[in-house]
Amino acid sequence: MSELEKKFNETAEFVRSWHPAKTVSNEDKLAGYSLFKQATIGDCNIPAPGIFSLTERAKWNAWNALKGMSKEEAMQKYIDCIEAQKVKYA
Repeated sequence: MSELEKKFNETAEFVRSWHPAKTVSNEDKLAGYSLFKQATIGDCNIPAPGIFSLTERAKWNAWNALKGMSKEEAMQKYIDCIEAQKVKYA
């Protein structure tokens, strides 16, 4: 396992148990979600949800916007995103 993968896994584990002091914005939640999906699965591989499934549609749009981003780039951006959120929402 590479250093990047180790740091990514540590960051993902942190997020699972994190209780931020402030409410995380939907925009920041979507950023973390989409980067995590791109890093772990790759390009969005599910059909777009219906227009009335607002939350699922927003998640799909955020992930689909990262199409073509490499796993390594997504991992690093996820780590950077969460590190910034730790400071912002501490």
